[in-house]
Amino acid sequence: MAKLVLVVDDEQSVRDALSDILSDSGYRVECASNGKEGLDLIERLNPDAVLLDIRMPEMDGIKALEIINQRGQDVPVILITAYGTTETTIEAMKLGAFDYVMKPLKINELLGTLKKAVEVREMLQKAEHRDHKANRVNKDIMIGQSPAMQNIYKTIGRIANSNATVLIRGESGTGKELVARAIHFNSVRKNKNFVKINCASIPENLLESELFGHEKGAFTGAVASKQGKFELAHLGTIFLDEIGEMSLSTQAKLLRVLQEREFERVGGTETIRVDVRIVAATNKDLERSIDEGTFREDLFYRINVVDIVLPPLRDRKEDIPALIDHIIKTCCLEHGKTITGFSDEAMKLLEAYDWPGNIRELKNVCERAVLMSSGPLLTVSDLPLSFRKNGRRVEWLGEIQGDSLKEIVAEVEREVILKALEENNWNRSATAQALKINRSSLYAKMKELGIIE
Repeated sequence: MAKLVLVVDDEQSVRDALSDILSDSGYRVECASNGKEGLDLIERLNPDAVLLDIRMPEMDGIKALEIINQRGQDVPVILITAYGTTETTIEAMKLGAFDYVMKPLKINELLGTLKKAVEVREMLQKAEHRDHKANRVNKDIMIGQSPAMQNIYKTIGRIANSNATVLIRGESGTGKELVARAIHFNSVRKNKNFVKINCASIPENLLESELFGHEKGAFTGAVASKQGKFELAHLGTIFLDEIGEMSLSTQAKLLRVLQEREFERVGGTETIRVDVRIVAATNKDLERSIDEGTFREDLFYRINVVDIVLPPLRDRKEDIPALIDHIIKTCCLEHGKTITGFSDEAMKLLEAYDWPGNIRELKNVCERAVLMSSGPLLTVSDLPLSFRKNGRRVEWLGEIQGDSLKEIVAEVEREVILKALEENNWNRSATAQALKINRSSLYAKMKELGIIE
């Protein structure tokens, strides 16, 4: 069925013109003459997109947009305005408008913006779909209605169906893999493989083999030929997580794949051609790595065709309640628990915390609380020690009371590692050096303590 667009404008001539244009472009169209009438039609018809004029009698577009947000309606709203540089338009964008078009209207621009809005909404609806028959919650959903996340959704909607290489940047735990998955599963490659490889978790001498495969006898232990991740991802998407940790020699081989779409297995002579979309991610400052000589500048420009920067959780705290709600529902289904949520006091502590480990840390705190709780409401006592000390980190061991020795040791280790990671901008090599342990031991300890997955 054709997508439904609601046009809200007080000028009859504008409504008639837009109705004709949109109908000719394959949309179903309904019209309203003011904000109040538009809100009634949104409630009743649930349109796929709304074209909303800002200046109208009875109820203007800004007030209507505020009410749409208050109701929690996820319909994308495109503003129509003759005053695109005014504070009013800026405020409307802050309120969550999808985009705006200027009067006099440029038809191609309008139709292009509308197409993107409809695609983004369709993407979000797919992501939010729950499999009720299996009684499961979609773990891979991207949660957040903050302006920063809305911009991420728009970008994904715009580039998903292209073959452009994408670089996703952000601190550890911000959800870079979720973005990569959203790009893949909203693209024409969605029915093919999504192959993930963490470049930091595989020893340097084995990473080339993991990426490109090897032939039998290529090295000690190569008892049989093996396909690499690039072959497995043929016609699909490969996600190169933590690409900033890749050695210069492997970077050179990756650059060839990006340029020529071909490679040889380790120890092999046959040239293998692949059709793969590449999505990379990093929590490192690659420009600094280029200056330091640890990352190739030519590779950087190859992977940085589309740059998506994920904000840290501390910069989008308005999304914390929705994230917590989703995480708790997921944990309850996994562990057979019935939890209604956190108490107001506990929520205040969670929202005040800076979350250095971002969404991954939030998930670990919520899951721990669900597992430890004996009642339907999670309280401050269900939170880790650092939250029970008024949201401040434990300063000395004497403050810790009421936990087992194993829990106390784990909590202190976690706090020490998090502090060291922060002080070294989450650079694991520098952090390991500061803690006087090797990098693989740090990685293993971070996984054990739930700092990373």
